Amino acid sequence: GKSETEETEKNGKEKKKEGETEQKVICFSSHDILFIETLAPTDSAPMAEARVESAVPPFVKWCSDFSRVFQYYLDRSVPQPTLRWVGTLAAVLLFALRIYYVQGFYVVSYGLGIYVLNLLIQFLSPKIDPELESLDGASLPTKTSDEFRPFIRRLPEFKFWYTFTKAVLVASFLTLFPVLDVPVFWPILVLYWIVLFVLTMRKQVMHMIKYKYVPFDFGKKVSVSGLSA
Repeated sequence: GKSETEETEKNGKEKKKEGETEQKVICFSSHDILFIETLAPTDSAPMAEARVESAVPPFVKWCSDFSRVFQYYLDRSVPQPTLRWVGTLAAVLLFALRIYYVQGFYVVSYGLGIYVLNLLIQFLSPKIDPELESLDGASLPTKTSDEFRPFIRRLPEFKFWYTFTKAVLVASFLTLFPVLDVPVFWPILVLYWIVLFVLTMRKQVMHMIKYKYVPFDFGKKVSVSGLSA
């Protein structure tokens, strides 16, 4: 009788130990929010998933789903620059119509123009400026005898488009707040921006001439032997 009692207690301890080892801890991290859920040994896999999903706030789940879908369509737009820029030009046209309709927000427009000019300069500039960096494998050739190296932009085309489009959308959103409609004599802002644009582009063109590079690719060059073939 004593041996049977000891064996029963031993089996009970082993089952209890197995039950403790079967407990699982599931961690879900999203946007620096950590959710920890301890599941009982009797919980099945569908019930575990349901409990984890219920622990996530709806707003966090919506943001995660929206970010995933947005990144999917953003990746699909990479090989279609024409459609991307047509959409951006449409956004710029709507912004211009908004400014013309309300006859205000000239400071917002001026800030957008300065920001876009800065992006344009980065788009036209090489990734490594020969005036600031020592010549290395990624620098531009300055002589005809130098080895040919492709032009690498400081700001890639896709990033230029994406940042430009976001700036236009943000500026359009800011026009919804009357407090940002600062009264100003807008012809002075337009004149100052034109002067700044001319001086900046003149400096950029002189830089292109000095280091003999063209930031645009108008098509793939074909050799004469390839045409004759």
